[in-house]
Amino acid sequence: MFEIKTIALFVVTALAEIIGCYLPYLWLRQSGSVWLLIPAAFSLALFAWLLTLHPDASGRVYAAYGGVYVAVALCWLWAIDGIKPSVWDVVGVACTLLGMAIIMFAPRNA
Repeated sequence: MFEIKTIALFVVTALAEIIGCYLPYLWLRQSGSVWLLIPAAFSLALFAWLLTLHPDASGRVYAAYGGVYVAVALCWLWAIDGIKPSVWDVVGVACTLLGMAIIMFAPRNA
C-alpha cells in the first residue's frame, strides 16, 4: 500500500508542476490571458507543498520523483498536445520508472 500511495502522490505532484508550467506557456506563447498566471502560481505552490509530504529524505524523493515526472510528461504530451509517444519514449519511461522504484523502494538499513 505504501508503494501505491507514493506513486499516486508523485503523479499528483507531477500534474501540479506541469500545469503550473503549462499555463504561463499558454500566456507567453499562445496569447493566453494574463489571468492564467494566478492558477499557475497556485499550482506551483501546490507542487512544492506536495513534495514535502513524502517521509523519505528530500534528495531521494526528488531523484525518484524525476522518473514519475518523465512518465506523466509523456502522458501529457499525448493527451494534451496530441503527440503519440514513440517506442523509444516508452522504453525511456520504463527505464526511469525502474530507476524510481529502485530509489524509493529498495530495502535500507537506516
